[in-house]
Amino acid sequence: MTSHEIRRHFLDFFRSKQHLIVPSAPLVAKNDPTLMFNNSGMAQFKDFFLGNGTPPSPRVADTQKCLRVSGKHNDLEDVGFDTYHHTMFEMLGNWSFGDYFKKEALAWSWELLTEVYKLPKDRIYVSVFKGDERDNVPFDQESWDIWREILGRDGEPDESRIILGNKKDNFWEMGDTGPCGPCSEIHIDLRSPDEVAATPGKELVNADHPQVVEIWNNVFMQFNRKADGSLEELPARHVDTGMGFERLCMAIQGKQSNYDTDVFSGTIQVIEELSGRKYEAGKGMADVAMRVIADHIRAVSFAIADGLVPSNAKAGYVIRRILRRAIRYGYSYLNLTEPFMTKLVPTLAMQFADVFPELNAQRDFVATVIREEEIAFLRTLGTGLGRLDQIIGQLASEGKSEIPGETVFELNDTFGFPADLTALIAREKGLSIDEAGFQKALQEQKARSRKDATSSAGDWIELTESGMGSRFVGYDQLETTTTIVKYRKVQNKQGAQYQIVLAETPFYAESGGQIGDIGSLRLSKAGTLFCSLDVVDTKKENDLTIHIVNPASATGVNSVPYQETETNWQVFPPNATLSTLDDGSKVVTWPDLANRIDIDELDEFLALADGVKAIVNADRRMLTSSNHSATHLLHAALRDVLGTHVAQKGSYVGPDALRFDFSHFSKVTDEQLADVERIVNEKIREDIQLDEKRNVPIDQAKNMGATALFGEKYGDFVRVITFDPNYSVELCGGTHVPATGHIGLFKFTGEGSVSTGIRRVEAKTSVGAEELVNEQMGVVSELKELLKAPKDVVKAVQALLDERAALQKQVEALQNEKVQQLKNQLLDKIENLTGSDGAGHARLVERVDVPSADALKQLAYDLKAKVDNLALVLGADINGKPQLAVMLPDSLIQGRNLNAGQVVKELAKNIRGGGGGQPFFATAGGSDASGLDAALAQGKALLA
Repeated sequence: MTSHEIRRHFLDFFRSKQHLIVPSAPLVAKNDPTLMFNNSGMAQFKDFFLGNGTPPSPRVADTQKCLRVSGKHNDLEDVGFDTYHHTMFEMLGNWSFGDYFKKEALAWSWELLTEVYKLPKDRIYVSVFKGDERDNVPFDQESWDIWREILGRDGEPDESRIILGNKKDNFWEMGDTGPCGPCSEIHIDLRSPDEVAATPGKELVNADHPQVVEIWNNVFMQFNRKADGSLEELPARHVDTGMGFERLCMAIQGKQSNYDTDVFSGTIQVIEELSGRKYEAGKGMADVAMRVIADHIRAVSFAIADGLVPSNAKAGYVIRRILRRAIRYGYSYLNLTEPFMTKLVPTLAMQFADVFPELNAQRDFVATVIREEEIAFLRTLGTGLGRLDQIIGQLASEGKSEIPGETVFELNDTFGFPADLTALIAREKGLSIDEAGFQKALQEQKARSRKDATSSAGDWIELTESGMGSRFVGYDQLETTTTIVKYRKVQNKQGAQYQIVLAETPFYAESGGQIGDIGSLRLSKAGTLFCSLDVVDTKKENDLTIHIVNPASATGVNSVPYQETETNWQVFPPNATLSTLDDGSKVVTWPDLANRIDIDELDEFLALADGVKAIVNADRRMLTSSNHSATHLLHAALRDVLGTHVAQKGSYVGPDALRFDFSHFSKVTDEQLADVERIVNEKIREDIQLDEKRNVPIDQAKNMGATALFGEKYGDFVRVITFDPNYSVELCGGTHVPATGHIGLFKFTGEGSVSTGIRRVEAKTSVGAEELVNEQMGVVSELKELLKAPKDVVKAVQALLDERAALQKQVEALQNEKVQQLKNQLLDKIENLTGSDGAGHARLVERVDVPSADALKQLAYDLKAKVDNLALVLGADINGKPQLAVMLPDSLIQGRNLNAGQVVKELAKNIRGGGGGQPFFATAGGSDASGLDAALAQGKALLA
């Protein structure tokens, strides 16, 4: 019986039992925060079990695509090493939503297995739940009794093949929360008669024997597991059954492994052809690799067909992990060094065309996605192997036999090189890896990621084979026509962005202190412009120039040739139309450039483009270049004024300003800054022509007197920038003005310390400097107008300051006089109290009018100096903000264990504030002045 027939018989059987046959849900779980993937047949029916929805029929049957690679039900590490675990698998299931229950479900299971599929009755074992006291769930007596009757012979019940199962095996839960209940599993013994005679199958149930396996599970949904771990009864009792399709095929087809069935044999045959090796169904790593690949291609292909793309986040990362695991096994054990997973997609798509048609409908797309992922990861593997060879060679020269854990982590983190592959290669070379050190570094990295999870990047998607790119042409031109080499999507605090690498580019990538260019990329197809993207930044990564664009910036124009194999209709705007030209070719047409393309993903557009016009923002580049050339003039001037010890230690060069850090051990005086600024502006007015020399041998450049930066790594050939051989000669890769006169003007805006021995100056040039001067002139003009146009503005302002200081002293004197008067008034209000023990103290609780919190504090201390054993609470409304002060004598601190800090905190609650202080004096502030009287009343009671 073929797998197609087995599946059809199952659905036909339950159709005959009045079940509605429903399609599979997608692999990726939708609208369920507790699941990443549908990991069981029941997942799509969860709301029905919880009573949150109405099922389409009280009886349902289906075959569901499932994926178990994360969370509680995680079979990934078993896949390939045994014969029956899988990542993606089919779950045949029948469901009852408040209709039939245990009696019908168990009887139909037995009927289908023994009467339709003709499986031997004496090889079948069943289990029932023995109960769990902690969850207060009793032994499943009902299922036990039903099975005794079903398994019986000649009217006599038989319990010899019934097994009592614990919670682990016979209480099914979808996850940490959700529907659950006791279950009854059905197992089959597929061993040879001799093996059966030697060891009864009953002893091997749930013992991980590859030929004594569970094929069906009848779950009786009675409970809902809540987040606190407790169980509650479901609104109605349901049946949830699941039968592993792959294992069922193994049993019916008489095979010893799921991989020997026709479910996998077609895929394995293609793997044999690709690798040139024969699958022997053994435990050797080559056979393990074939099983891993045959399994994983199903999970990856169907996930992509269901709308999931491999990525570095969440579900997309899981799929990427599965795919890379398969690639790694093929690479390591089958010598498959070129993309091979993509070649398995057609076979898989045809196999499932009648049951899961979504894969066959998208097989070209799925194959392309997988191929790009393979290309990227195979390159990573190659790079990692090269680095590993260097490491092994170095260890050998040092006489060491263990690769440090930090190094293993570096290979994994930087190159994506799996630790187990490092271990495998190390063993082949007679070495080992520091596993504990690797795990420590891994956990530290995870902790850092959790602390600052700000960005995640996908893998590169390569579109051309023109090498790594990009050739920089931006010294000579600000526009060029080129092509896209590759791209990737990144996610950060700003949202989704794309990083694009071009074959050649005029965009300067951030380097040497100079920020990256911005501008636009205009994408075209067959010469027709169809999309424009704003480049918001340009970065450098190793030797790559990366153009960063936001999907939201995409705009589209006119029309583009349409080929179904190259893109799909959904990437175009909603108002796009498809037309057929006279020659039979098709074009997609939509409005002009002013209309935004409302998309989050640019992949289809980037893949469609066969040409790109890269255009740098010329105004911004000119301003940036002005500031960069100015830093060269500044550097030379600082050395002239401060001394030749000055050396650059850092810089920022942008269109708005420049910042220059340099070695110097004291503050740069105003006079020195003025001298430096004068020299720089003199050189600007001289309009010195730029002398640029490229590909100069490094020794020749040094002989020219070029200034090199400490800690900077230079190649054998460098670029030399000269503004007058007797003034400024530097090694530099940045952009510059053609002559210093283009800078216009240079003005300092700040000077300060960065760290010991490092000073920083900031300045503006060109338009920025002009704006700064105009702003300052505007301020002077306003001051003149306010001061009635004095001849000397500085003297006029100084006179105002002197007058203000004199008036301030008069105000303070008057306030102090007022506080002294208040103090004398308060002395008359002090009460003398005597306690039951004969001890006494003075008490003062009053609301006062003082100008500041300091005045309130001073008043309290003045009163304490005048009155012995004084306890006081003062409250004041100071400019709408309530303030409290509490002073306590030693007699209350020691005798009644009072603390001024604790008292004021309690009183401050009335004014919605807080405070503190010492045991004898404390203050508090708040935001609600209306509570002052209540605070004082409470204080008076406390000090009674």
